[in-house]
Amino acid sequence: MKTQYYTATSLDGFIATEDDSLEWLFPLGELNDSSYPAFIADVGALAMGSATYEWMLRNAHKVAAETGSPWPYTQPVWIFSRRKLPLTDGANIRFVNGDVRPVHADMRAAAGGKNIWIVGGGDLAGQFYDVGLLDELIIQMGSVTLGKGKPLFPRRVLSPHLRLMSVRQIGTGMAELRYEVHKGGAGDAV
Repeated sequence: MKTQYYTATSLDGFIATEDDSLEWLFPLGELNDSSYPAFIADVGALAMGSATYEWMLRNAHKVAAETGSPWPYTQPVWIFSRRKLPLTDGANIRFVNGDVRPVHADMRAAAGGKNIWIVGGGDLAGQFYDVGLLDELIIQMGSVTLGKGKPLFPRRVLSPHLRLMSVRQIGTGMAELRYEVHKGGAGDAV
C-alpha cells in the first residue's frame, strides 16, 4: 500500500492556471494512453483539495467526456476544505479539514490494502509529505508552460529525499516521472 501524488504539470511546474483551469492539459494526450487506467485500478481511497473538487463540479461535462462519468470514482474520497461544499450525487465523499494524519489512518482502513491517491492540489500533497505519509510522486509533465498558476508541489525538497525511479514518454506531448520518497533516519530531515 502506497500513498501517491499522481498529477500532471506544465514544464514550469504548475498544475493549473491561476483561476484553476486545466484546459492546457486536454490537448496533450488521451487518458487511456497514459498510465492512468492501471494506476486507478490499484487505488482504494482518494484525497482531494477543495479547488480540485470544485473544478470537477464546474466541469462535470468535460470529466464525463474524458472518463465516461461526471464523477468517475467508485472509491471513497476525502475532500479537504474549511468551507461547506455541495455533495455530488452518487459519490462516496467525506468532507474533512485539519491534520492529514488521522484522515490518512481512516483512508488506509477504507482502502483495503490498495493505494491512496492524493489527487491534488500541490499543497495538500505537501501536507502528507510534511508528516512523512507520502510514498511516491507520479508526475506527468506536459509540453506547455503557463508562466504562473497553482504550483505542483509548494515545498522545498532537497536531494536525496526524492529518488527518480522511472521516466516514460507518453505520445509527443507528455513525459511521466516517478519518484520514490526516501524516508531515511533522523539525520535526513528536510
